[in-house]
Amino acid sequence: MSQRRGERRGVYEWIVQAAVWLGIALTMGVLVYLLVHILWNGIPFVTADLFAYKYNTSNVSLFPALITTIYLTVGTLLLAIPLGVGTAVYMTEYAQRDSWLVKWVRMASETLAGIPSIVYGLFGFLFFVIFLQLGYSLISGILTMTILVLPFVIKTTEEALLTVPTGLREGSYGLGVGKRDTILKIILPVAGRGIVAGVILAIGRIVGETVALMYTIGTVPEIPGNLMHSGRTMAIHMYALSSEGIHTDKAYATGVILIVVVVLMNEISSLVMNKWRK
Repeated sequence: MSQRRGERRGVYEWIVQAAVWLGIALTMGVLVYLLVHILWNGIPFVTADLFAYKYNTSNVSLFPALITTIYLTVGTLLLAIPLGVGTAVYMTEYAQRDSWLVKWVRMASETLAGIPSIVYGLFGFLFFVIFLQLGYSLISGILTMTILVLPFVIKTTEEALLTVPTGLREGSYGLGVGKRDTILKIILPVAGRGIVAGVILAIGRIVGETVALMYTIGTVPEIPGNLMHSGRTMAIHMYALSSEGIHTDKAYATGVILIVVVVLMNEISSLVMNKWRK
């Protein structure tokens, strides 16, 4: 009897391992295919005209969209990271973990994370663009994207903080270190990798978003002069070129630059966090 159970357990473990490896292979295969497809069709069309300072119908420059994307990403992170990390720190270090407030915030963040981006776009359009009369502007896009990525930052930061061993907290308190210094100098640096993971997820969501931003920041192919000016991100620029069907080659080239921008932003985030941890 025990021998049969051992054989069944071995079969189940083999099936689970095979399923895991199959999932990894499929995921990596799709990722490699997409990267190769975009790079193969886009690199030959990455020319100097794409980086012209001003956009026109002949050069379809992505430079204004690139600058707008950087503005939007930096502005969103400046709001989302303090709010998200601060909320997670309060939930794990100050509030009682079974309190109604923690449960409500956790439920709200999980619910918001599952809402389609078009709902955020409609909310941003109705509240920021129309009700607050901010119009199609950079600030409308920043505020909308802050609400969109905030649940990801809160969730990943909370999970990272919960993995910090309790002994580190108790040892720090036992040595007479205050709660604030313990959080800033011990807990947050130890949880730094998890926080960086949340920031990277947020960057990917910001850079790749189209629908929510079309309703808030607009589609004007110009560099925003200030927070009240409209603009166009690289994702919207790529969508506009591909939907027109005239500059498909330039759309692939924009995809190449978009991949490079995301990788660079992720690396910069990791470097900043690693330097802060030291």
